[in-house]
Formats: sequence, C-alpha cells, structure tokens
Amino acid sequence: MTDLLSLFRTMVRIRAFEDAAEAASQGGVSWGGAATGKPGEVRVKGPLHLSTGQEAVATGVCAHLGPEDLLTSTHRGHGHTLAKGADSTKMMCELFGRATGYNAGKGGSMHIADFSVGMLGANGVVTAGLPIAVGAAHALKIRKTGAIAVSFFGDGAINRGPFLEALNWAQVFKLPVLFVCEDNQISATTKSAPMTAGTNAASARAQSLDIEATRVDGNDVEAVSDAASQLIAQIRAGSGPRLLHAITYRQKGHVSVDPATYRKQEEVAEALKDDPILRARALLAQRGLGEQAARIEAEAKAEIDAAVAAASAAPAPDAAAAYTDILTTGEGMWK
Repeated sequence: MTDLLSLFRTMVRIRAFEDAAEAASQGGVSWGGAATGKPGEVRVKGPLHLSTGQEAVATGVCAHLGPEDLLTSTHRGHGHTLAKGADSTKMMCELFGRATGYNAGKGGSMHIADFSVGMLGANGVVTAGLPIAVGAAHALKIRKTGAIAVSFFGDGAINRGPFLEALNWAQVFKLPVLFVCEDNQISATTKSAPMTAGTNAASARAQSLDIEATRVDGNDVEAVSDAASQLIAQIRAGSGPRLLHAITYRQKGHVSVDPATYRKQEEVAEALKDDPILRARALLAQRGLGEQAARIEAEAKAEIDAAVAAASAAPAPDAAAAYTDILTTGEGMWK
C-alpha cells in the first residue's frame, strides 16, 4: 500500500518501536563514562542503534516490495525490518534478549533476520550488507524468480571497498538489485562530507559504473515512494541495478545513550523541523485526514506497548542454549 495513510502507519510504527526500545535501554551502554539510568531499569542491554528521523526511507522503499523480495540492512535496521513485514513483538523480545525473540535472544538489535518476509538480516559490519544483497540478487537471477534484492546502507559505507565491489559485480551481471543510500550526513560520530571526495558522492560513484542513480528528499515519504516505485519497476523489467540516494537526518546519537554533543544544537533544532513524520502528519491534516492519522498513531503505540509487555514477560533463554547454534569446523584450538 502506497497511499499516504498507509505510509504514515509504517512510519509511526517504526518511531513507536524505537522510542520504546530507547526507553528500555537507558543505562544499558556506557558512552565515555558511567552508564546512565538505574540498573534495574535496563531491559535492553548492549548497543542499540536508532534510526529516528530516517523512517521515510525504509517506508517508501519497502512499500513496493513483497515477501519474495530480499533485503539486507545495516546496524541501524529496526525500521527496515518492520517495514519489510517482521513481527514487532518478536523483534522486541529479541532486543530484550528473550527466548521468544527472532534469534532466541542471541542476536540482539543488530542481527534480526526473518527469512519468511525476505529479511536476510541486519548487520553490525559497515557495508557488509551490500555484497550479501548482490549474492542474493545473483541467485534470484539464476532462478528466474522475478524477485529483486534491496540493500540499505549509510553514506559512510560508500568510502569502503565492498561498496565498489558490490556495485561493479551487480552491473557486470545486470543483477536485479536496488542500492539504497540513507545519507544521514554523519558516519557514527564524524561528519561524512569532510572525509568523502566528490560531490553528490553516492550517486556519482554509481553513475561512474553506468548505474543510474536517483537523488531524493529522504524526509518526504511520498517522494521516496515515487522514486522507489520507478526504480524497482525498471529493475523488475530487467534493467540491472539502480541506486536511490536519499538525503535524510539521524536525529539521535550513534547509540541510544550517546548524547551527540559533537553536533551543534542549532543544527539539530533545524533538522527536527523537517521531521518526516511531522511533515506527513501535516499533509494528512491538509487533506482532511487528521483524525485518521491520530487514530493510526494511537494504534501504533498500543501495538508497541503490547510488544514491550510481551517481551517483559517472556522467558530468558535456558543457559544450555549458549552451547547451541555454534559454528565449528572441528579443528584448531588456541594454544
């Protein structure tokens, strides 16, 4: 569904999920000092990378994908995973480290996968999702399924080697893959622009390999949806790879307890005025759909509140589970 109400529903579900996860994680990770919050309040432990402010990109792209299409994500993958159709309760259980989570509580925030909806997984290694998506796209082409692969990555990833390798392979073999650069303008805690050569670098580097690229306002969900629709239609028709370059802004720090003091408050305040959910809500009000929007937001909050309650009540993994799902070659020991 690509009407604005449907797109808005996906965005507010992502925002509600991440707001709840952030609240549950306070005190879970130390950032340059002592952890914040009280130990008893920590229900999500370990790194939690939020995508607050980037919801329009995940929503606008995934609105045009089916469960047969495959997706890879970044370490900031909650939004991509929800937009692809994953279950919010199983996701929250995974963040809480519960046995009922997607990875039985072993993967945590950065490693959620759900093959049943085509979500191949979030990934803690910058750029690692791109070659995985290209490999998946190559398999789809050989099998002639008609499905495509999509890979989300950040602007920091375009300075790493696997970005070029993935785009080159995809173009040489004309693979059905959409590369989506979520250009939030910052790489972890460093501004991307001073360490990135060239202008409009993500698009320009794709075009240097004869891959068509489209730049779009990543905070305008309708613009993202329209651009993604066109690119995905071209890919399904056999064009080979395409790249979508979405300009957006990450509103929170690198991890949930990072106060992001390295950014100017004036910059953050200005960016918050361009919040994609605020923009969509205002548009819906202009179109006489304000009441429906309010109801959708209430439903999203109720859904996520229920997910948090379920995760809080779910059992922890059995201690013996620590010795299962382990890959071993049977050889080699450190001496």
